[in-house]
Amino acid sequence: MRKITEQPSNHRNLQNKNTRELLHAINQEDQKVALAVYKVIPEIEKLVDAAYEKMVEGGRLFYIGAGTSGRLGILDASECPPTYGVPHDWVIGLMAGGDKAIRKAVEFAEDDTNLAWKDLSSYSVSKEDVVIGIAASGTTPYVVQGLKKCQEEKIITGCITCNPDSPIVDYADFPLVAVVGPEFVTGSTRMKSGTAQKLILNMISTSVMIKLGRVYDNRMVDMQLSNNKLVDRGVRMIREKVSIPKEEAEKILLELGSVRASLEHLGYWK
Repeated sequence: MRKITEQPSNHRNLQNKNTRELLHAINQEDQKVALAVYKVIPEIEKLVDAAYEKMVEGGRLFYIGAGTSGRLGILDASECPPTYGVPHDWVIGLMAGGDKAIRKAVEFAEDDTNLAWKDLSSYSVSKEDVVIGIAASGTTPYVVQGLKKCQEEKIITGCITCNPDSPIVDYADFPLVAVVGPEFVTGSTRMKSGTAQKLILNMISTSVMIKLGRVYDNRMVDMQLSNNKLVDRGVRMIREKVSIPKEEAEKILLELGSVRASLEHLGYWK
């Protein structure tokens, strides 16, 4: 297996470069990421459609990962409820070592071949759900063995990796392989690989939520009103559709709790 993510950087003697040179070189490498993700859009489309078909019937979407990959999965999952007003158990991010590993690495947790299935089982994962494994290297035991067990249980699986022909691909019904090339700092997959994973996770969750009806036009009509900025945004969204005073729009929004409910109350919905 070619571990592209572990190949030497295209840049040498980094310690001798000045700040501007470092920044330009990092940006030069980052520009390759979007193109690598673009090339796997057909595969992303298939995974999005599979996840939507399960979720529209009441299934859930799980992410499993370790280290940076696990943190990115948790980040994406945790942003779905406030952004789209969905329950916290619609999209669930799990990482090796549990929540404490979000801030501080848990030694050897990612090497436990049974841990991912234990974590998934605590949520009663079933064939009604979809599980996506995230691993830049494609070799992380926590993720690989977790997906293997899911396939044995007839659960739809996907993966996000940056190494072609890696073990994780063998256990993914929908493999997404974004080949971004060697990292700027050799082996530091939190950089280009992590960026590619974040872009793909954005595409998956956003597309699924739109298909599930959680967006109207281009607006987050079900967002949680968790701070003043979001309340102000909600008021503007209402007033864009219905000509009423700001004070009235805010009063209705705070009483009903969402832009969608407010527009329905005001008789606007197309």
